[in-house]
Formats: sequence, C-alpha cells, structure tokens
Amino acid sequence: MRRGLRSQKLLCRLWVAVAALVTGSIWLWSSSSLVLLGAYRAQDFVVDDLWRTADSNGWRASSAPRTYWHPPPTESESNGYLRVRCNGGLTQQRTAICNAVVVARIMNATLVLPELDTNSFWHDESGFEGTYDVPHFIKTLKYDVRIVMSLPKITAQGKTKKLRAYKIEPPRDAPVTWYRTTALEKIKNYGAICLTPFAHRLAEEIDDPELQRLRCRVNYHALQFKPNIRKTSSDIVNNLRSEGHFMSIHLRFELDMLAYAGCIDIFTPEEQKILLKYRKEHFAEKKLVYRERMLIGKCPLTPEEVGLIIRAMGFDNTTRIYLASGKLFGGERFMKPFKAMFPRLENHSMVGSGKLEENIQGLAGSAVDYMVCLLSDIFIPTYDGPSNFANNLMGHRLYYGFRTTITPNRKALAPIFMDMEEGHASGYEERIRQVMLSTRFGGPHRRIHPESFYTNSWPECFCQMKARNHADRCPLDNINDVLESQLQSTGEASVAANAKIDSKKANG
Repeated sequence: MRRGLRSQKLLCRLWVAVAALVTGSIWLWSSSSLVLLGAYRAQDFVVDDLWRTADSNGWRASSAPRTYWHPPPTESESNGYLRVRCNGGLTQQRTAICNAVVVARIMNATLVLPELDTNSFWHDESGFEGTYDVPHFIKTLKYDVRIVMSLPKITAQGKTKKLRAYKIEPPRDAPVTWYRTTALEKIKNYGAICLTPFAHRLAEEIDDPELQRLRCRVNYHALQFKPNIRKTSSDIVNNLRSEGHFMSIHLRFELDMLAYAGCIDIFTPEEQKILLKYRKEHFAEKKLVYRERMLIGKCPLTPEEVGLIIRAMGFDNTTRIYLASGKLFGGERFMKPFKAMFPRLENHSMVGSGKLEENIQGLAGSAVDYMVCLLSDIFIPTYDGPSNFANNLMGHRLYYGFRTTITPNRKALAPIFMDMEEGHASGYEERIRQVMLSTRFGGPHRRIHPESFYTNSWPECFCQMKARNHADRCPLDNINDVLESQLQSTGEASVAANAKIDSKKANG
C-alpha cells in the first residue's frame, strides 16, 4: 500500500513537472512571440509616427515682440549707416544677415542692404538681390530697422560723391557691449562703417529675448527667396510628394568636410593624398587619428552607414529620398551600397526638368536644396557639426511646425560601425535601432550648450497657447499687427505730448 501511495505521489509529481514544463514552454514561446511582435509594432509605430510632425505639447512658433518695441530711427535720428559683407555658404550668410539686422537695431543705425560674397564661394554674381525678395525683406522689417539699398551721396568741397564707410573687422562672436561701445563710436565718427568679414560676428546667446525674436523675424519671415527659386522648389516638392511621403538627406560626404574631419583611412592612397593636401591648404595643422575621430563621433557618416540607419529604423526600399549635397568624394563606389538599399534616390537635377535646371545653379541651387529639405516630411543631417546648412535647417523646421528631424548620434553609433568594419556584424540592425529610438525627433526642447540658437530658438521664438506662465502666453498671431499697434501708440503718445507742450506755451 505504501508502495502504491509512493507510486501515486511520484506520478503526481511527474504530472506537475510535465505541466510546469509545458506551461513554461508555452510562456517562453508566447513571450518570445510578444517580444518579436512588440519589436515589429514599435518599428511600424516609429516609421508611421515620423512621417508626421512631432508633438508640440501646446507650443507654436511666434517671434512677435512680447514687450514694447520702439520703431526704427528716422534718417535724422539714425546714428549712421551700417554695411556688412557676408561670407560663406548659403546658411552662413543667412545667419550673418540676421546678425546684421540685430546689430543695426542695437546701434540705432540704418542698415544698407547686406552684400553677399557669392563670387569666391559660388563663382556667380547673384548676390542678395538675385537670391532674396528685396521688397519683401524691407517691408517685413520696417518696424525693426531702417533699410536702404546703398550709401547716400554727400557733397563736400563742391563735389558730390558716395559716403565712404570706415572698415572694421569685428571680433568673432562679439558681445552686444562691443557694438554699443567700439562700433557705435566709429559709426558716429565716420557716419558709416563696413563690418567685414561678417560671419559669426555677434554672440548667439543674448540676454535680451526681444533681440533673439528679431533674429527669428529676419530668418523665418523676412528672408524669403526670389519667386523663381520658390517656384522651382515647389515644383520639385510637388513631384516628390505626388506618390506620398518623402525624406530629405543632407549628405555631407564631401572633400572639404572629410578633410576638415580628418577621416581619411577608408579612402585609397591617391584619395588620401588629395584630402591631406586640401587639409594642409585650408586648415590648421593637427594630428588626427581616424579611429579616435570615429569613436568620438567626428567623422561624417558614409552613404552606406546612412542607408543602414534608415533601414534599421524600419524604412523600406520604396522610400523616396531627396539628396541635398555637393559633389560626393570617392565616387560611385560609396553610393552603390546606399542605392542598393534605397534605389529611389533623387536630387534637384533628377527631379527637375532641363528648364528648371537653368534656374538652380550656384547659390540658387543651394537655395532650392534648402527649400526642398525644409518642406520634406523628414530631414536627416549626416553631419551637424560646423555644417551650417544642417544646423539652420533643423532650427527652421522646428519653427515651421516641429517637422520631424532625425539626427543620428554618431558617437553612439561609432562602435557599431567600427565592429562592422572589423568583420563583427552580428546583430548590428538591432543595435542601430536601439540607438536611434533614443533620438529626439524634432519636438520642443530647451537649448543646451553647445546647441546653436539658429538650430533651436526655443523658447524665445515660441509661445504656448494655454500657458500657465504669463511670459509663455502667445501674443497676436500677426507680427505686423503687434508692431503696427505699438507704432500707432507711439505716434499717439507723441502727438499728445506735443499738444501738451503747445498748450503750455499758449497759456504761458
């Protein structure tokens, strides 16, 4: 009987063990299925969500003044004329124009239409008037600064000649105090000054939020490209969007950037000689080790690495991609892997007709790339260090309604790509995906050094529609309405003051 009981107990234990084993197996299978299902769900969710704008959390763009903003000086009230010569590429010049308007405001000066150094960089003579809508620029800023097309003529010793501007080279990232002292003294003495070169010549962080909002008014409202550039850009965007969403990529895999970064080991010996020669001619001498540069995220992403990132995030080979870039260094062999993953790659010469191509050479071509990237559903910068094009576009897209920007963390991705270079590719897609899932995709976030104001003008140039904090509340929608009302109130106050003075004189 004990044997019988013992046998029953053993049988019972066996059934419990089997049941536990079966249950555990089912749980493991279901768990792994849920993990896989969850991964695919997360992947699909990320892709679908990224085609839309980021969550604004109730914030919207607004560069209208929040406090009293006095009108610009009249000709007699002006301290003098300010000329600037803006050098660099398209967006570096945009930054310089914004800074020039702010500097004119700071010094209570009259701004001469900024000059663009297009010949040395672009080898064309389009200049400001050939790139931007000048009447729109002047009209939009009429409440902020007085703008003239050129320096006035003066009569001296019976001869009439154009006023000559005294040349000054401003310090890099000069503070507001430099313009209120040194520059102001010179403009009062000479009647006109010319600041050259004028790239990065005003500090980005200014304590006065109204001056920062003025930068946004210039950059996002006053600086409007000429109608032919806007029309060309619109045609390209409509073509790209005719089949649905499209993304744009600023591929910074070019001679100057690669030489600057010092990432040359992946090139042939002949290509390395070209890069080293360019670096010696254009940049300060410095020993740069490829692996070290790579691991700290200082190397521009290769076209293949960009393709691997996009694919790991869940985008498939039907994704339509617009490439904004100069001439890629290294030729077709670097583009071939990217094209194999994403064959629907296009640029403005592929999308536009021959007629359109005539309008988009030199500076205008960069302007079209800028507009197409601004209007794309997703923008991906592959190098956001000293690349002003990418930095400014990120800021413009933020202001334009929190449009999705995917910024790869090159430092976090570097160990993965280094492993792949050394033949250890196991699990790389999941590793890439995990890095990218922690990326910020274009929503509002506070600017943290070294992030540029032109990359992120939040919170100065934004307001909250249902704000608890009074300082965050939105003003009137129309900037001109705000400024016009302030101008009128100034005029009314002036009239009332003059009437009071006249009354006192009459009674006296």
